[in-house]
Amino acid sequence: MTVALVAAGLFFFLYRWRQEGFDWANFAGVFLRLKWSWLLGSALFALVSYYGRALRWAVLIEPLRPDASIWRLFSATAIGFTAVVIFGRPGEFVRPYLISVKERVPFSSQLAAWLLERIYDLLAALLIFGFALAQIEKSGLRVGSKLEWILKIGGHVAWISCLVCLVVLVVLQEYSGMAQRRLLAALSFLPPGYLRKAEDLVTSFVQGAQATRKFTSLLKVLGYTVLEWGLIVGCYLCLFRAFPSLAHFRITDILIFMGFVAFGSVIQIPGVGGGMQLVSIFVLTELFKMPLEVASSVAIVAWIITFVVIVPIGLLLLFHEGLNWQELKEMEAEAAV
Repeated sequence: MTVALVAAGLFFFLYRWRQEGFDWANFAGVFLRLKWSWLLGSALFALVSYYGRALRWAVLIEPLRPDASIWRLFSATAIGFTAVVIFGRPGEFVRPYLISVKERVPFSSQLAAWLLERIYDLLAALLIFGFALAQIEKSGLRVGSKLEWILKIGGHVAWISCLVCLVVLVVLQEYSGMAQRRLLAALSFLPPGYLRKAEDLVTSFVQGAQATRKFTSLLKVLGYTVLEWGLIVGCYLCLFRAFPSLAHFRITDILIFMGFVAFGSVIQIPGVGGGMQLVSIFVLTELFKMPLEVASSVAIVAWIITFVVIVPIGLLLLFHEGLNWQELKEMEAEAAV
């Protein structure tokens, strides 16, 4: 469905471009009028959010490695997100792979930690998206026919996605032992050697998935998730203040924008991005009635600040650790297997 929405967004962007034209002088002027102090603040919020991710991962890895190095986790996070920018979504596996190597824990346990992190982030994004849907009518924004059907479908998708996430969390935290036994029973037909490997794999995954069974650990993960998304809100707040034509946006407007963009960021085209930029343009032009040139510049800068800003640091850490581009590519392929 997300791919279909991105394709629809691309079609819409090309249609608007052909119908209304594109003023390149106005587009360039938007960049010339940027307030760089606000843009720097936005970049700092974005960079700190990656450190927040490392802190949260330290809680997720605590049952297996209570003395995990925050620096090593941050290094793996920076390199991992650099891989996402370069390779697209398959690069997601680089981070758990690096952490498993650095902290000497099973890779499958870090896949479980990655899954838990994705679920908590998705729940946070769903809450913001739900808030956006609720506030659109109150804010006085006029929704055209092009957006009306998306909002109707989006509301249903948000509730269903939220329910699925909660079910997965309950299964992983409360019934993982039962699921483990049933899965291993179903694999009992395998030869002894393969069965032992399957047992090790499933056991490691279950151990990683039970990271938040302690109430204190759950509170920490929730706290770091709130911190993470608070930093992201601060990032977008500074970003919008950097554009004089968007300086009048209220915090509610920014949260509405974030709610839509959070889903667009699911699609990541290697080296380019994808859904985030198209959704940004679509929402700014159709919902907030901004000129196409302004919306396009905001989409580009938002992608650079929220995704690309970590790349220079990730590359420095990559080379500092003696890795090269080919090794990172092979690592991504090996982790994805």
